[in-house]
Amino acid sequence: MLKKQIPNLITLLNLLSGSIAVILALQNQLLMATVFVGLGIFFDFFDGLAARSLNVQSELGLQLDSLADMVTSGLVPGIVMFQLLCQALGADVLAPLAWGASTFEINFPLIALFGLLITLGSAYRLAKFNIDDRQTSSFIGLPTPANAILILSLPLILHFHESEMVTTFILNPYFLIGLSILSCILLNAEVALFALKFKNLSLKDNWYRYLFLLMSLVGIVAFHFIALPFIILGYILLSVLVQNKA
Repeated sequence: MLKKQIPNLITLLNLLSGSIAVILALQNQLLMATVFVGLGIFFDFFDGLAARSLNVQSELGLQLDSLADMVTSGLVPGIVMFQLLCQALGADVLAPLAWGASTFEINFPLIALFGLLITLGSAYRLAKFNIDDRQTSSFIGLPTPANAILILSLPLILHFHESEMVTTFILNPYFLIGLSILSCILLNAEVALFALKFKNLSLKDNWYRYLFLLMSLVGIVAFHFIALPFIILGYILLSVLVQNKA
């Protein structure tokens, strides 16, 4: 009985990490929120691996996994994008409302709510995943953890790549809104993307996986966090190439 619960416990660690990330993102501590999302994605990878290794896959585990992903890779990126849009628009969302302020008064620009499109698109993608029997060995549309990496790369780049040009580009409201819309499209696009699950170590069967991992490693070493968006783009382009050659 305990063996069956091991993958679920790992999934709950994913959910816990995501919940902490939500609190941090609401406090505008985007860097620490990113760290906990990364931790959640780590647990998300190993819960499925544990379930397969222990041969204890279950419908409960599938549903729990999606619920955890909704928080870690769906809600948090939406809040982070909301915060980035507020920052781009010069709004201080952490400033509390004055005592006695109107019940219906808000202290953020409504246009920043465009960031929550990422959360809505993630929810729709996860719901489709649970009822789509085509996604057993590959994905249809960008997986939510990959999309979370794409969005959360922005605060990492802003913090570790101090450049006026980079900051001006990222903190452009039109860019952020456009990326939010593009994120929703990528999440739910009818495009087959390969999974990083190795059934064997054969170079012939996994050449594109090895190529992607090598490209990612070289990109991170050479360009650090600024490489992350390009790694996600490369993942999509390589998947399309593999699909066309199949």
